[in-house]
Amino acid sequence: MTIRKRADVVIIGAGAAGLMAGIWAGRTNPAHSIILLDGAKKLGAKILVSGGGRCNVTHDEVEASAFAGSSRHAIAKVLRRFGVTQTVEFFHALGVELKREETGKLFPTTDRAQTVLNALLTAAQQANVIIQHPSRAETVEKIGNGFWIRDEWGDMEARQLVLATGGKSLPKTGSDGHGFEIAKSLGHTITPRVFPALVPLTLPPGHFIRELSGLTVPATLEVRSSKGKKIITFTNSTLCTHFGLSGPSVLNISRYYLEANFDDPETTLVINWWPGKSAEQLDAELQALGRTTVIKHLREYLPERLARVLCQQAGVEPGTSGHELTRAQRLALARIVTQMPLPITGDRGYNFAEVTAGGVPLSELRLNTMESRCCPGLYLCGEICDVDGRIGGFNFQWAWASGYVAGVAVGNSCHDNFS
Repeated sequence: MTIRKRADVVIIGAGAAGLMAGIWAGRTNPAHSIILLDGAKKLGAKILVSGGGRCNVTHDEVEASAFAGSSRHAIAKVLRRFGVTQTVEFFHALGVELKREETGKLFPTTDRAQTVLNALLTAAQQANVIIQHPSRAETVEKIGNGFWIRDEWGDMEARQLVLATGGKSLPKTGSDGHGFEIAKSLGHTITPRVFPALVPLTLPPGHFIRELSGLTVPATLEVRSSKGKKIITFTNSTLCTHFGLSGPSVLNISRYYLEANFDDPETTLVINWWPGKSAEQLDAELQALGRTTVIKHLREYLPERLARVLCQQAGVEPGTSGHELTRAQRLALARIVTQMPLPITGDRGYNFAEVTAGGVPLSELRLNTMESRCCPGLYLCGEICDVDGRIGGFNFQWAWASGYVAGVAVGNSCHDNFS
């Protein structure tokens, strides 16, 4: 085998977690030779498209409760190593100032994701990280105390290896699931279920919600088991689209609905178009309307376009006055406004998912270093791990924290570099 290059550390994947790992590996041990491989022609594509091109760097409050996948205790242990305060300070030192929006999301004051990517690439260069792309690592083999990495350009020897390949979301950016195969080849397992998360959901052709495309309203979404048990609820902006539903509430609840559906195909997703209002409350209000029309009452909170369609779905003429409503009509309208089941047909897949649910379980890693328990010298960070968070910068915070832990660990683990 012809050795093309040797490096103390090779990092596969130049996304948020991989760049972070490279920066901190170089800062921790400047004597190390560090090579970062990425198969994409354009670096940092996920960073550039995040937050509508503005890059939601983190959230002002990040708790393990905002994440799913591996145990919250394990996730919290990693997050504590590099929290929001350290993230803000890190980017400040790179010349990137962050601003907090009402939602708690933190964005660069420039409102440009390119600002964040440029700062990370500059920091990596200053840490003597060599970034090589497009250079897709095809296979990795553990040999003795090191690794052989074969990419399209040849072979490389590394003393330590960091997998930061991402999951399967947005495959055009390079995260097509190949990292999972590399992890398995080195002895790791992948969770039995790997599926899109933070993904829009689809409804049947002809469903009235699809006819409301473009309408955005605050709504409450709730996942219920086949026995009626409430599993989880999210209230946030909800977007009606030509294919079904999207928006923050839908993206956040999608992974919980999809996961529950694996075990219980009769799991339902229920929407309350009037958050905080129960069917009983609305029924009582309808009974008390007197000469006031149904549409006038519903318009107090709902857009008229939506209110009229909901009346139609309940079989109620919008101009009907309260005293003209039958009991059956009242109950039907109250139910469709506050607890309408959604006939979800699926999701829009990895091409539209912001993150991947599933991956390498954190139980297979030493959380103080992110080193593999089954393959010494191998470290994993970012989305390849079985960790996925809500929208709002949480997944980036996981990338910064896990990348930091892995980077510092590889920097400290071998002080004698290749000669």
